[in-house]
Amino acid sequence: MRILIADDHAETRELLLRTLAAGDHHVRGVATCADARAELQARTFDVLVLDVMLPDGSGIELCARLRATNLQTPILLLTARGEVPSRVAGLEAGADDYLAKPFAVAELRARVKALSRRGPRLRERTLTLGAVVVDFEGRRVRIDGCPLQLTGKELAIVELLATRHGRIVERDDLIESIWGDVGDTQRATLDVLIGRIRRKLGGNAGLLRTVRGIGYVFGDER
Repeated sequence: MRILIADDHAETRELLLRTLAAGDHHVRGVATCADARAELQARTFDVLVLDVMLPDGSGIELCARLRATNLQTPILLLTARGEVPSRVAGLEAGADDYLAKPFAVAELRARVKALSRRGPRLRERTLTLGAVVVDFEGRRVRIDGCPLQLTGKELAIVELLATRHGRIVERDDLIESIWGDVGDTQRATLDVLIGRIRRKLGGNAGLLRTVRGIGYVFGDER
């Protein structure tokens, strides 16, 4: 596997290089957006690992620009644990997954491997699952062409799960992304909203599944 890492923190970059190279992957590391673009022009990579904060720009902005050029390489975004808006913005910009710092090396390897298995893809402007269409640009959900009446929080939940469709979103990660804090009140509210969303989906409620003890999946699990 050919992997490009863009992280300006030397120690983190070296850790990533050593960790991924140990799996017999071809790994290159850069510290800036400009160098990352130069590498992408010169070579083809199977996975990109981008830090949110780079000295000459944002990893999120770089991600969006790469997607605008029709780059289909899977992108893993590295964020600080508290940067909930950055994590959501990264997914909206076209990142395929995010990993919060500090992270476990084993999880990093697993995330990169999962992205490589899935292969190149662009983040869809819409997600269609049978009769259900999630329109990311229009920020609406339709069933058989008819708008689904969702509250702001319900729509935010569906959008986040749909953005990562087919993958499990851990319960507390979902809560933190929507509310910015994790507590008993938020957990109870999420339970209520998930129930409401399923009722509104009606015969399509099976698209939103609970993975007991872990989180939720929208669509078929990958």
